[in-house]
Amino acid sequence: MPLPIPIPVRLGDATDEFPRAWSIYRRLPDEDLIAAPVDTNLLATDLGRFLAALYALPAADGPPPGAHNFMRGAHPEVYDGATRRALARLANPALATASEAIWEAALATRWSREPVWLHGDVAAGNLLQTEGLLSVVIDFGCCSVGDPACDLAFAWTDLSGGARKTFLAGTGLDADTALRGAAWALWKALITWTRPGSGAAAEGPA
Repeated sequence: MPLPIPIPVRLGDATDEFPRAWSIYRRLPDEDLIAAPVDTNLLATDLGRFLAALYALPAADGPPPGAHNFMRGAHPEVYDGATRRALARLANPALATASEAIWEAALATRWSREPVWLHGDVAAGNLLQTEGLLSVVIDFGCCSVGDPACDLAFAWTDLSGGARKTFLAGTGLDADTALRGAAWALWKALITWTRPGSGAAAEGPA
């Protein structure tokens, strides 16, 4: 991999005292992007290169998506019901119509290649930087093998303009996969915005 990732140094099984498997990893001391933002154009290049390398690794024996990783690696249709319920709660008809069009276009596409390794939680808190450059990728707790579209949600949650295009191109994935990535971002935004008490159902986002 072109960047360091966490390396386990101890693994343990569940016991009566602590009923879960556990692990200890080598410490990686850099700051995450939430604490110390970086140049998004450089980030887009480096992160795209990292993910392209991840997708190229042999994946035949990797775990499929499931409840353990919130279905990361599956088709976004697994959250179709939740997305449509959130759309129905939006008070802004134009926004709901536009969002539904993106969602339905994404559902019409499919990953046609063999499953690949995916990170599953590409987010600013899981990307570390040193002196303004992406230096470490952490938190592989949601990784699986499948459709990597969920990793591309980062293009819409944290990037825009040229940086978004650079990132998407750097992953080596096609436009349909990018569209499903947009759907993953849309699903998360909708269920967060329209959850009870958010106020979105009454007002709708700007």
